[in-house]
Amino acid sequence: MNTFLTLPFKLSTCEKLIFSRFCSTAQNNQQQQQQQQQHLEGCLSGIKVLDLSRVLAAPFCSMLLSDLGAEVIKVERLGGGDQTRSWGPPFVKGNAAYNLAINRNKKSIAIDFKKAEGLEIVQRLAKMSDILIENYLPGKLDQAGLGYETIYKINPQIIYCSVSGFGSSGPYKKRAGFDVIAASIGGLMSVTGPEDGEPCKPGVAITDLTTGLFAKGAILAALYQRTRTGIGMKVEANLLSSQVALLTNLGVGYLNTGEIPPRRGTAHENLVPYQAFRCEDGKYITICAGSNEMFSKICEIIFPPEKAKQMIEDKRFLNNSDRVINRKTLIDIMTQTFSTKSLDKWLAAFDNSKVSYGPINELDAVFDDPQVKHNECVIQVEHPESGTVKLIGPAVKYISKLNEVSGIKKNIEPPPMLGQHTVQVLSEVLGYNDDQIRNLKENKIIQCS
Repeated sequence: MNTFLTLPFKLSTCEKLIFSRFCSTAQNNQQQQQQQQQHLEGCLSGIKVLDLSRVLAAPFCSMLLSDLGAEVIKVERLGGGDQTRSWGPPFVKGNAAYNLAINRNKKSIAIDFKKAEGLEIVQRLAKMSDILIENYLPGKLDQAGLGYETIYKINPQIIYCSVSGFGSSGPYKKRAGFDVIAASIGGLMSVTGPEDGEPCKPGVAITDLTTGLFAKGAILAALYQRTRTGIGMKVEANLLSSQVALLTNLGVGYLNTGEIPPRRGTAHENLVPYQAFRCEDGKYITICAGSNEMFSKICEIIFPPEKAKQMIEDKRFLNNSDRVINRKTLIDIMTQTFSTKSLDKWLAAFDNSKVSYGPINELDAVFDDPQVKHNECVIQVEHPESGTVKLIGPAVKYISKLNEVSGIKKNIEPPPMLGQHTVQVLSEVLGYNDDQIRNLKENKIIQCS
């Protein structure tokens, strides 16, 4: 609705229309400027997150929210803080790379909320937060006065996200949950590793990270729901359910056929060829034939013309189903062929072929890859202790007509030192004075860096 000034003269109908349009345009311009400013600060600018989590899954979730502009206050225990602060080597001038990897953009406050004064601080922060994230054993925070029912009474609008190993109910609810345990019980390790070899853990904590992604999506959905109801809700994510969800084609295949899939190394259960091959120099190239046309193209690249024609027309390899049935025969032929040239020669042969292929890179090659550089996957921040620190940045870009790249927080802040923002949060957010803060510190209720 436009608000008009009281004018000392009358306007004609035409003049009223022009004036109305002028006011409407001015209002729209102001709204666009406000929207643009919000984009510059991130999609979640103005959203406050109270992060009571430790280790990986839930802190990864809160970091993703911080990338979008949410203000994240991370509550840590006195003394050691988040366990990942000591998870090393490697350390970057005293700070564990593990902790640095998942805590950018956060404010760290060290509070002993087992004491009444510390509990009051956390509850007051919860009252003014939009989101609370925690990953304690189910029931622990209920006993501490920070469970969902208590926080809901303090702040009915809050989105309360609990991340656990196995869920808040059921026979495993009291078990400590770690990525590798959920990956074991949830079947991931049974299908990971070389054929006829031992089960293997993936190189990174896929189950933890995926749970963090699931939690982030659930939180955003709950935030949107709150715009319609005015009330928050509790969101639960757990490692085991996340891992079972990741079984996708393998899980559904078993449920409907009863066949237990084997480990296949780098190969695919349902597509052939779809795996890595060792080259003459001991390096590996991975190729994927997602269609019959792509298989034909691969044959034309790696075999001489007559051999390629023979392979393409061979009834054993005509369709993907045929190739899956005759997997060993086909892979043996291709393995021998790839062993005749170096990786660089094969990469040159596949270049511009529209075939899906790539080398198996070690990390030095990953971060030297031209597309990785183009995508700006690496960012730099200035850490108060470690100096210039390189981090892996946000994976998603947001494009807006109002701003070339919007949605992501523009100024990435370094991961905090333990208790770095305790005084700032207590004074600026909660209004504590110097004497009160000094008293809290003397009574070991807070820790400041």
